Amino acid sequence: MENKGNNKLHIAMIGQKRVPSREGGVEIVVWELATRLRDRGYEIDCYNRSGYHVSARNYDHIPGKRGVYDEKIRIITVPTLRNGKLNAIIYSVLATIRALFGHYDVIHFHAEGPCLMIWLPRLFGIRVIATIHGLDWQRAKWGNFASRMLKNGEKMAAKHADELIVLSKSMQDYFMEQYGRKTWYIPNGISRPVKREPEIITQKYGLYGEDYFLTLSRIVPEKGLHYLLEAFRNIQTDKKLVIAGGSSNAVEYMDLIKKMALEDKRVILTDFVHGEELEELLSNAYVYCLPSDIEGMSISLLEAMSYGRCCLVSNIPENAEVVAEHAVMFQHGNRDDLQKKIELILNNENLHMEYENQASDYICKKYSWDKMVKETERLYYGENRWDS
Repeated sequence: MENKGNNKLHIAMIGQKRVPSREGGVEIVVWELATRLRDRGYEIDCYNRSGYHVSARNYDHIPGKRGVYDEKIRIITVPTLRNGKLNAIIYSVLATIRALFGHYDVIHFHAEGPCLMIWLPRLFGIRVIATIHGLDWQRAKWGNFASRMLKNGEKMAAKHADELIVLSKSMQDYFMEQYGRKTWYIPNGISRPVKREPEIITQKYGLYGEDYFLTLSRIVPEKGLHYLLEAFRNIQTDKKLVIAGGSSNAVEYMDLIKKMALEDKRVILTDFVHGEELEELLSNAYVYCLPSDIEGMSISLLEAMSYGRCCLVSNIPENAEVVAEHAVMFQHGNRDDLQKKIELILNNENLHMEYENQASDYICKKYSWDKMVKETERLYYGENRWDS
């Protein structure tokens, strides 16, 4: 993909916890965008938050240049509070103030919380883009104050962003209805993966392939993992249930999931996974489950389908838009319907194989990281700079 711009911009990314990492969908999107823009000649500064670590990582890849990931990507770590409910707010204030002195052509804000400060660079004449990955203020883990701040961030994005990106058609309708604001629908992308035979997961968890259900997400209430555990408990099967993910400021819910998992010996909690272990889990799952009540656009769902997994998802609009007729859906929040759909898949191997056979081609043709980058790049310059 050739860069059609006459100059290479200097761009700041604000909103992620930490990149490169898989701590959430925002982090995956920011890093996919940053690395592809780097390959097109742009300079990218990623503003990470302190205190978020999946694993220790040294960012000093270039000797003598602290915080430099490579020749074009710089990692800037912003100190903030460990209190998860105030973390995003404090981070957005400090990161935005720091970015005012970075001589950026564009500041790209990600998620509602950081967008609280989007008015400030606009005041200084800096072009600002916002991507709303989901309606974060709806999520159960936030208290009233944090929810109000997130909602205010949404309002700031609607009012002050030069361009506003959303990840689903339903969210596009929401912003038009609530704020009369035009948005750009630019969904996440996916690449066709290489499947791996089970090795690490056999050694660590006793999994051999096609013998487990998998769900991959942060362990927070809106992901609906309690529905899945309740439904799975009542099903007669030797297959296991693997819950791959860690907590995200929802300590009480994490404790609940751990307690429920202990009541069923077939349940495996892995914490966050990445690298070859993640690839093996996605390559060999019998069914991938996404029982969420709230989503933006699930990267893990795109990944599971790209690996050719049969997927079972809640029927919220954000999931239904992604899978169309290429996955099994259940009534969100309905444990009994979820149980029926799990039993339907277990008792109908032809149905299971049908969804497996069509998932990868369907999703990899529908969504593309290169297309996402190209459309985002147009907005950095202004939508009419060139024809797509």
